[in-house]
Amino acid sequence: MRTAAADAATRDEAPALKLEVVVIPVSDVERAKAFYAGLGWTLDTDLHVADGFRVVEFTPPGSPASIIFGDGVTEAAPGSSRGLQLVASDIGAARAALLEGGAAVSEVFHDETGIFHHAAGAARVPGPGTGRPSYGSWVAFADPDGNEWLVQEVTTRHPGRIVQTRYDSVAELAAALRAAAAAHGEHETRIGHEDPDWPDWYAEYLVRAAAGQELPE
Repeated sequence: MRTAAADAATRDEAPALKLEVVVIPVSDVERAKAFYAGLGWTLDTDLHVADGFRVVEFTPPGSPASIIFGDGVTEAAPGSSRGLQLVASDIGAARAALLEGGAAVSEVFHDETGIFHHAAGAARVPGPGTGRPSYGSWVAFADPDGNEWLVQEVTTRHPGRIVQTRYDSVAELAAALRAAAAAHGEHETRIGHEDPDWPDWYAEYLVRAAAGQELPE
């Protein structure tokens, strides 16, 4: 029987496989391009490879993965994608930004089970999850073809969840470093001497803070 420690070791040894791109089917490339640009997503490329083959790539703000659509990139029916999922640390702020960008966004909802499973007929209960738990509150919207997007509020990650630490501006990274510096000063006061391994401590603090995990002392 495998232990949690063995599973963690396997994850550490496995080669990284990072989700890079999700292909979505659209009927009108220019209309889809205008929609996602209006949301403030970054246009990475618009490449006309050949007649009938065009690739458009967008990346949502702060996302390590992107979407691709265009001509000749998929045989799926336009609008057939369901349950495409984004996460946000503040569901209200995310909804406001989507509305400002022109998306028709649902009101905030939750599922009676405490987490929305994308199942057909799952009950969408109005309002955020009771007690506003992490993973418990959602909004939904669709692009002009009907491809469905869900946004889930995640404030604290489940233990063991691998998180890619990312800062989307110099100001955001600077704020994280200031918080780490203040916490490290308290750490050195507790241990009573300078910490020669401060780079390791800083790295652990930044990663845990980004993941919403318990911070080092």
